[in-house]
Amino acid sequence: MRIASRIDLIGTETAFEAGARARALEATGRSVIHLEIGEPDFDTPANIREAAKRALDAGQTHYPPYFGLPALREAIAADVSVRKGVPVSAGHVVVTPGAKPVMYYAMLALIEPGDEVIVPDPGFPIYESMTRFTGGTAIPLPIRIENEFRADLDELESLITPRTRMLVLNSPANPTGGLFTREDIGRMAELALRHDLIVLTDEIYSRIVYEGEHVSIASIPGMLERTVILDGFSKIYAMTGWRLGYAVLPEPLMEAFGRLIINSVSGTSIFSQLAAIEALTGPQDAVDAMVGEFHARRDLIVDGLNAIPGVRCHRPHGAFYVFPEISATGVDGAELADRLLRDAGVCVLAGTAFGGVGRNHIRISYANSRANLTEALARIRTVVEPLVAARA
Repeated sequence: MRIASRIDLIGTETAFEAGARARALEATGRSVIHLEIGEPDFDTPANIREAAKRALDAGQTHYPPYFGLPALREAIAADVSVRKGVPVSAGHVVVTPGAKPVMYYAMLALIEPGDEVIVPDPGFPIYESMTRFTGGTAIPLPIRIENEFRADLDELESLITPRTRMLVLNSPANPTGGLFTREDIGRMAELALRHDLIVLTDEIYSRIVYEGEHVSIASIPGMLERTVILDGFSKIYAMTGWRLGYAVLPEPLMEAFGRLIINSVSGTSIFSQLAAIEALTGPQDAVDAMVGEFHARRDLIVDGLNAIPGVRCHRPHGAFYVFPEISATGVDGAELADRLLRDAGVCVLAGTAFGGVGRNHIRISYANSRANLTEALARIRTVVEPLVAARA
């Protein structure tokens, strides 16, 4: 069968591939600690699950409105207005089955062949993948450990050309946990306004912040009209399998998103949306407890990694990832990730899964128990220490 050449433009998400290799190793009887996947290891809170059950029992299993249930769109608009400081109405909200469609629809609606899209490097790989698939050219914006995984804003300005159409932001970030400051966001907004750029801001981790503050670029005067906010329920409510995301859009994009939804997914399941209303309007205790636990795990993993010779780990301000630099081991991130899985039963990702800047990094998700993180640190040491000693 002949496969269309456009499929070659789409990449993959390495976390799923690494997880498959780890499970194959486990099938042979090996013990593997999974630190590769960006998924909270908590159950969806009980009140949200109960809301979905009630919806199913009430027969809420038919086609949904393609933009989403009006009640959920109202709840999202209220939450965005309060938490992000972005005053929006339900008429600017679109509910999607997961957050990835927001990236895809935004780029399909806005990017012409030859347009340039500035994407973070390292960054979530789907940004670059979708840019290529829609005919655009991805321009990497280096995000380096030396700058606390924040962008060099002079470097960002130097990347802007007459062909630049879109800037993709992610703060707090996957894979680094980096957090842009209010001053960073203000300067980025100034650049977007001056150069007539659309901003796609991925705010899926916006409530998982330990120090500092999350600032949405859409809250800067003049930016709401040129910003696509991407967010969802997967991370903060431990609802990855529910496939629930949303976009907050400028009015001119609403019709385009509607057409794309109708032609692709039709809409998002009603019972899931009713559960999402409960997530936003119900008790937030489980969210607070989860973020508190992630905070403790962050300190455990950062302190543990920095105690291993040859590893340098920045303390992230948000999300649930660390992106340690490992050049002192004498191997790159891809080689170290392979050795950790093969020799120690610890599954992590090579930094190059997220861009070229990550060559000497690995990504570790600390969405796992403290006991497993402690064991993983001990296993990592058994691989790294001999590498460093051999170079002494």
